[in-house]
Amino acid sequence: MTANPNLRYKKLLDISRSAPGRDVAETMDAIFNPSPGNEAIMSINVNDKAPEFTLQDENGKEVSLKGLRGKVVVLYFYPRADTPGCTIEACEFRDTFKQMQKTGAVLLGISPDTPKAQKKFQEKFQLPFSLLADADKKVADAFGVLQEKNMYGKKVMGIVRTTFVIGPDGKIQHIFPKVKAEGHAGDVLAYLKESAKGAA
Repeated sequence: MTANPNLRYKKLLDISRSAPGRDVAETMDAIFNPSPGNEAIMSINVNDKAPEFTLQDENGKEVSLKGLRGKVVVLYFYPRADTPGCTIEACEFRDTFKQMQKTGAVLLGISPDTPKAQKKFQEKFQLPFSLLADADKKVADAFGVLQEKNMYGKKVMGIVRTTFVIGPDGKIQHIFPKVKAEGHAGDVLAYLKESAKGAA
C-alpha cells in the first residue's frame, strides 16, 4: 500500500519543527547547498532581464520562458527532488497553488534532476505544477544560483535555494534569496497578492 503523500509531508514537517537548532530538513539539504560564508554574489538583480531558457518538464515537454511572456512567472530553484527540505517546500507550494493561480502567476519548480525524477517527485506528492529538468545546471548557473561550497574539506558546486518572480515583460520583479523551505510558499503568495493589488 502506498503511503499517503500528505502524511509523509506532515511527518517531515513535524521532524523539522521538533529538531533543536537548525531543522532536520535543512540539515539534510545542506549537502546540496553552499555553506555559510561561501556564497557567491548573486549575479542577477531586480529589473534585470531574466535569462532565457528552454527546458523539459516532467513529461519531456519543452517549456520556454519566452513562451510565458505576458504572465508573471514564479521560478523556484531547489537542490534535488524528493529530499526533505525540497519536499516540504514543494508540498507547501502545492497547498497554496490555487491561491497563486488566482493572482495570475505561473509556478515552475526547477532543479538539476532528470524529467523522470521530476515526474516521480510530482506524482509521489501530487504536485499540480510543472517541474523543469536542469540536469546540466546551465539555467541554475545563468541565474547565479549554482554556487561553490566547502563540504568536508572539498569544494563542490550546489544549488542555493532561491525563488525569482519574473514580470510579464521578462524582467526580474523580485528575488527571494537563500530561502528556508518551511513557510516560503506563504511568503511568495503574500508577495503575489500585494503585487496584484498594486497592479490593479
